[in-house]
Amino acid sequence: MDKKILKAAADTMRELGLSEVRIKDTETEIVLKREITAPVPAVSTVQPQPAAQMSAPKEAIIEPAAADWAEVKSPLIGVFYEAASPDAPPFVRPGDRVKKGDVLCIVEAMKMMNEICAETDGTIIDVCAENGALVEYGQLLFKIAEDK
Repeated sequence: MDKKILKAAADTMRELGLSEVRIKDTETEIVLKREITAPVPAVSTVQPQPAAQMSAPKEAIIEPAAADWAEVKSPLIGVFYEAASPDAPPFVRPGDRVKKGDVLCIVEAMKMMNEICAETDGTIIDVCAENGALVEYGQLLFKIAEDK
């Protein structure tokens, strides 16, 4: 089998986050497998903030019953980013009010940055994905308490 085909298959696996690919022609069958590991988060120093600027702890936000909130799920496999750049503040935090069409996060797939937007007006209850983590298709990213 041609090395270019194998290299292209390996590159595609890496770009799409696949763990296994089978290539079969009339004479041979090749199975490429790789172990997928979560990216190691970068170490950063945290600057202490005055008490007035600190946000409420996640546990302090009261979560309504499941029927009262909308789920925002990932429409594709990729890397979840909570902000437009490493220095920028997150698009949303728990407790933030959003309107339909507001950008909630970015999911990078195949070197394309895909904005994920709110589909309803409401308040962010929970951010369910971790910044820089790989997310799967259909994985829960946000819970939004819908406005009535």
